[in-house]
Amino acid sequence: MHLYLRESPRALILVTSSEDQRQGCPRKALVFRASEEPRSAQAVVEFVPKDEVDLSGVVRLTSREVKGCLGLIQLVQNGEKPDNSPVYSTVLTDATQTSRSSEKVSRIHEVAFYSLTTSSYDDFSAASDGLTSPDIQGDQLMRESQYAQASQTSTIVYEHPCSPLTKILSSGTFYHATYPHWDLSTRLSERLKRRNIIGDDLGAFDVRFVWNEYIVRGLLDFRDRLDPQERQELDRCQFITLAIQGYVGVFTVPLPAPPQAGSPTIGTLAMISRLGWKRAGTRFNTRGVDDDGNCANFVETETIFNTDHICFSYVQVRGSVPLFWEQQGLQTFGHKIQITRPQAASQPAFDRHFAQLIDQYSAVHAINLLGSRENEAILTSAYSQHLKTGRAAGSEAIGLTNFDFHSTVRALGHDSVPRELGRMDGIQRAMDQFGWTICDLILGEIVAYQTGVFRTNCLDCLDRTNFVQDILSKTALERYLHSIRTEWAMSLSLWSAHREVWAENGDALSRIYAGTGALNTSFTRSGKRTLAGVLSDATKSVSRAYINNFQDKGKQAAIDMFLGNMTQQIPVTIFDPVHDSVRAAMVDRLSEYSSTEFSTIFVGSWNLNGRLPSESILPWLFPRSSGPDPDLFALGFQEIVPLTAQQIIQTDPEKIRMWEKVIMDTLTRRLDKKVDYVVLRSEQLVGTALILLVKSHLVGQIRNVEAATKKTGLRGMSGNKGAVGIRLDYHDTSFCFVTAHLAAGHLNVDERNHDYRTIVNGLHFLKGKTIGSHENVIWLADTNYRIDLDNEAVRSLIRAGDFDALVAVDQLKQAMDMQAAFVGFEEGPILFPPTYRYDVGTSNYDTSEKARIPAWTDRVIFRGAHLDLVVYSRAELKGSDHRPVFSVFRAEIRVVDHVKRTALYQQLLQSTRSAGSNGKQDDELGAFASRGLHVESMSRPGGMDQEGHRNGKFTTPPALDNKTANPFDSSDGSTVASSPSSSDEELYNHAQKLQSPMIPAKKSPPQPPLKPAINIIGSGVNEDGT
Repeated sequence: MHLYLRESPRALILVTSSEDQRQGCPRKALVFRASEEPRSAQAVVEFVPKDEVDLSGVVRLTSREVKGCLGLIQLVQNGEKPDNSPVYSTVLTDATQTSRSSEKVSRIHEVAFYSLTTSSYDDFSAASDGLTSPDIQGDQLMRESQYAQASQTSTIVYEHPCSPLTKILSSGTFYHATYPHWDLSTRLSERLKRRNIIGDDLGAFDVRFVWNEYIVRGLLDFRDRLDPQERQELDRCQFITLAIQGYVGVFTVPLPAPPQAGSPTIGTLAMISRLGWKRAGTRFNTRGVDDDGNCANFVETETIFNTDHICFSYVQVRGSVPLFWEQQGLQTFGHKIQITRPQAASQPAFDRHFAQLIDQYSAVHAINLLGSRENEAILTSAYSQHLKTGRAAGSEAIGLTNFDFHSTVRALGHDSVPRELGRMDGIQRAMDQFGWTICDLILGEIVAYQTGVFRTNCLDCLDRTNFVQDILSKTALERYLHSIRTEWAMSLSLWSAHREVWAENGDALSRIYAGTGALNTSFTRSGKRTLAGVLSDATKSVSRAYINNFQDKGKQAAIDMFLGNMTQQIPVTIFDPVHDSVRAAMVDRLSEYSSTEFSTIFVGSWNLNGRLPSESILPWLFPRSSGPDPDLFALGFQEIVPLTAQQIIQTDPEKIRMWEKVIMDTLTRRLDKKVDYVVLRSEQLVGTALILLVKSHLVGQIRNVEAATKKTGLRGMSGNKGAVGIRLDYHDTSFCFVTAHLAAGHLNVDERNHDYRTIVNGLHFLKGKTIGSHENVIWLADTNYRIDLDNEAVRSLIRAGDFDALVAVDQLKQAMDMQAAFVGFEEGPILFPPTYRYDVGTSNYDTSEKARIPAWTDRVIFRGAHLDLVVYSRAELKGSDHRPVFSVFRAEIRVVDHVKRTALYQQLLQSTRSAGSNGKQDDELGAFASRGLHVESMSRPGGMDQEGHRNGKFTTPPALDNKTANPFDSSDGSTVASSPSSSDEELYNHAQKLQSPMIPAKKSPPQPPLKPAINIIGSGVNEDGT
């Protein structure tokens, strides 16, 4: 196919080429334009006959044959509003086939991004590299050439904003299936069962592994709205492409003939590794598990062996240790591992992860390859304890074997690993129990199903993991071959190909996650440990350390952008008045599928002056004898360690652990204890620390807990001043808690304002989230703002209890009034004496030689439409030169019932479509068509609406009249949004009638014999295509 650009009105046009048509593709075009609707990230897409598109005056954007469209994406630059951000079409411009069987796979080498909304990044240099489409006449060729030359000489082409995405997608680690379509994202057993039911449908795939799901979703929704014939033609044109990331390798091997008679058999050995995208990222930036049970570097690897008669499939998975852990700071060759949540807070996510694995694979046996050294031993111990708890709760389908890979290799060498694994009873029992999938290609039926998987991990799930998975794959295949043809199990060429494909797999997955090839692959390839291999591994280790510490942050940001994880990103939708009106109605009817509950949140801040606990903190944590216990505690500390040069360079983490223990002991031993609490998350930046605790039974309701820090001392180089932030989602409401220690000094108001701006602009969580991204933000900080009066006047007003006079000259209040800091925030009434500075252990303000002026340095400041301040005061603890402050909030929490939401959406959609069946929808769509928008695909099946695109010219519809937000408003003023409410019973009954999602599918029993012929990947070509 070819890609063309029309400038006015701007449109991108994908058309099938003459070569495509000779191979049976319809003469069709897919036209992309930006919508002028007053909403961001929306495009107009039309699937029309090629003959109806006017190609006069268009420019071919690339001389290469386009392989398909990966989707549409909106890129939001820093400081740019989403409404003004351009929308790009992502097209596949270069790919090579790795197999030529009926199930073809192509490896992606190059993609390009072309804007639907701006010409700023148009680059026509690619259009002059080859021949233009033979469909275009000679005079048009001349116009194209002149236009391209003029554009090259007169237009400055800036660096493309999508260049980081281009680099990732063009790295050679993405693959797609070519026509005739088959599902590359799904393992063989599930794919064949589904094929017997619905065939190879483009819309049915394993959502865990399709990496462009976010950007292609709009096109898939557009495809679903086409009538069946159009949908089939769209699929035959291959305009929409689904891609996985990982590795695909195919090798052909000659198999020996039986001793009695016969000729050699040609077999195919293939491997498909599918990398999951739901917790995707780079080595030091993405570790462990998230609250939804998705773990980092999760890969499903399938070994496939087939001849003309049989097909063997063996599936394994790998993934990061499914706990909350990370590695912060500069990482070299040691591993500084921090487990960021205790077991009580991480067990729900751990259980979700294994529940998902059991749902997919029926049973799981985990092989943990971590060593006995201190850091890895901590993870091993926590892993085992979580699994023990999970099994006690009823997860009997999970097994665990701990195998210290490094200790075994140091003592006995790499050669001993297969032997030692064979002695592990748990592994051998699981191997016997799980089996493998066998398909009889002659009878067209699945003979045996694999009933479980091994889940292997080391620290990075790369080198050690690949080594052991190679052994497990060989063991399974060898057992199977011995059961059918013993001479095949002795084939040297087969095992040579097996070693090579696993070595290539290890290198590919390692380059994705760590930036270099895998270690130990020289042994995997040759079966020997050589000096060259040792030197190669050393070089890779040094390269990894540099890449992971200094280059991966940019790569991580690009990955998050591509996957739609950035905070301001909005998925690109395809203009559709039916769905748009329903989406608008869903916003208005939020209360019908959600509810609210109220939560009590305690927030406290205390500058400890580097001192150890010396008194009970119960009066601070529970200042009131009556009232509900807080659901959540957010406790901020400053100067938790003395701010010495040694602490700034290498902070002592034991102090925050000690304070965690003090807090937990206080909560546990109080006399009127009603509930248990757990430490949800804690984080420290030199002397600034933040600890979050939550009622133990609420842990499962809190997700996406992340921490971040920002230094502000010495112009951002030192952590003696700075901030710590922790964000979370409580049900469907977001919170961000920030504790900070701003610049000191009575006169340094500008420095404090600057510190605030530095923190707000520089403290970033994962996936582009900032402090301002959240619905509720609470600062609990030593702000260091002072009172602008002389010392005696301040002390006199304190003695008189005239706090209003002091507040009037408070530097923070003045900064907020002048919008120099904390814009949009508020603070409760200050009805307590200044909290700074006291003689330690007394109630006397500073009597030292410096005699510092008392001030409210310690503050709680907040922003949130549904945050009600109940109490704002201070506690009379005397163990520091500051008094701790605290606030108690009553927060409204939104809880969305996603089952009811889906049911209501479908109900409104059906209602809207039924209105169209009475002629009303056609009238409304006709109104859009009269403005130049082609809407045939949405209004009725069958022929094209010629009036909507006469002579192939497309015009973008003008903005809708603001008075008619819903194009299906009835004459009596009623709208979808105002239609009668649905009861809970109606919604749930409707939900039960909805079609279940195809993917991910639960394990199903064996199906009856397959009727269609089965063609398995690979029959007869090497990876190089020979």
